Amino acid sequence: MLTPSDAGLRRLWPYLAEHRGTLTVVALLSLLTAGTSLAQPLLVGRVIAAVQGGGPVLSAAALLVAVLIGGALVGAVMSFLLQRTAEGVVLSTRRRLVERVLRLSVPEYDARRTGDLISRIGSDTTLLRAVVTSGLFELGSSVVVVVGAAVAMALVDLVLLGVTLLAVAAGVVVIGTASRRLRALSTLSQARVGEMTAAVERALGAVRTIRASGATDREVDGVVGAATAAYAVGVRSARLQALVSPAVTIATQGSFIAVLGIGGARVAAGQLTVAELVSFVLYLFLLVLPFARLTQAWTQLQTGLGALARIEEVVRLRGESADDAPTGAAAPGAAPALELRDVGFRYPDGTVVLDRVGFAVPRGTRTALVGPSGAGKSTVFALVERFYDVTGGAVLVDGVDVRDQPRDALRARLGYVEQESPALAGTLRENLVLAAPDAPEADQLAVLASVNLSGLVERSPLGLDAPVGEGGVLLSGGERQRLAIARTLLAEPSVMLLDEPTASLDARNEQALKDAIDVAAAADRTLLIVAHRLSTVVDCDQIVVLDGGRVVAVGTHAELLDASPLYAELARSQLLL
Repeated sequence: MLTPSDAGLRRLWPYLAEHRGTLTVVALLSLLTAGTSLAQPLLVGRVIAAVQGGGPVLSAAALLVAVLIGGALVGAVMSFLLQRTAEGVVLSTRRRLVERVLRLSVPEYDARRTGDLISRIGSDTTLLRAVVTSGLFELGSSVVVVVGAAVAMALVDLVLLGVTLLAVAAGVVVIGTASRRLRALSTLSQARVGEMTAAVERALGAVRTIRASGATDREVDGVVGAATAAYAVGVRSARLQALVSPAVTIATQGSFIAVLGIGGARVAAGQLTVAELVSFVLYLFLLVLPFARLTQAWTQLQTGLGALARIEEVVRLRGESADDAPTGAAAPGAAPALELRDVGFRYPDGTVVLDRVGFAVPRGTRTALVGPSGAGKSTVFALVERFYDVTGGAVLVDGVDVRDQPRDALRARLGYVEQESPALAGTLRENLVLAAPDAPEADQLAVLASVNLSGLVERSPLGLDAPVGEGGVLLSGGERQRLAIARTLLAEPSVMLLDEPTASLDARNEQALKDAIDVAAAADRTLLIVAHRLSTVVDCDQIVVLDGGRVVAVGTHAELLDASPLYAELARSQLLL
């Protein structure tokens, strides 16, 4: 895991690089603004000296006003450019994060909570805005003003400068000590916020199940517990920042009191003029006030760098296509459309899911995978789609190892219908054309009719543009399943992977779906179907029986009734015998 110290200013540069032209202009304007600020005490001293000595007051005052107005205008332009750049940095960071998050490998999704990833894209990137606006350039301009003011103060009176620096040094020690812990606490705080977001996302994603189970209070307690953990870290951070405030107050007020007292005595002794004392006090303002802003900027910088550590943790994850190194191109020929050769798969913890699984699916045929729950049927689909890679053997599509094919090209030939087929928030049309965005409306209507979903279009005046609700909540489970199959059919893949396609269907819609599958198979399409309901696959060209991650029998329905005790038992339990 990336630690906050790893995400220092050097890690921030890639996020600023595309804005370097604007940032260069901002830096120059920042120097100009600092210069006008430093010139003002000197010009005030000249005005006072002119008044005391009877010199040309009007010209000196006019120059002071011009510098004051010019500095304000330059500062306004700089502020706008800086704010615009900060928004640009946030946008580019979010774009980079979204590009990475949506392309992570499936195992990474399985290992992480969705809410935490959402938090990194949302709240963590927002903190980078303060790094740019109130962090880097506030820090830089404050340093310029502080150093310039210190030099000018040295030229006016070294004794008063020494008194000022002694008062400020105490504040610097406290700030330096506190800042070492602040970034780590900021990272921890954002992690706790991510956990809270994940808890909320979990609860909202299953709100009906939670209500029906009477678990609302327990889920509320879980989310509140995560929020309380975030609160505790926030309090620790606030306590640390609270130490900085009195240190800055003591440094600023102490330095003013000391300068006014000692400076007044030096004026009375004739060692300093009134004009020089006034100039020194104004420079003291320029030293102390930027020092306070510098403290705040440093705090915001540490907070932003803590958020950057979390952003970098995701950016450094390997995307799904990062390990693609295609060496062959699949092409239809004599080879089976799909073949597994001694395939083995185990999770990183050593759990074996598949063990030397082998079978072939001839082109243009229908093959069913059956077996008890946990036999590894859905895992076969995950390996064919390359959501995971095999740990032994090989999966071949059109005679070429899937690891030697670009994922995009591989998946363009595969149509995959998940067991729990999700419907995306949006319209019926948006869900339907997800894999075929250019499909004509006539084809969309035809494919809906093939899976007995024409009623969805007819029951709303919006037709294909009718909303389906968050997660397809406005559709029944069977409608969501059939919509997923329609979406796959519309894309016209050469191989269809159907994971329990009839699991949520009643008898009438099951028959309609079987008819649609028959239509798909008649178009010289290869089908691999996972099924618990054997009535849907009895007419398949072959049935592969899996048990405990191994192939225990292969044959037709009639053959397996005699040759496979496990298959016969499954058929008997479903009243097929």
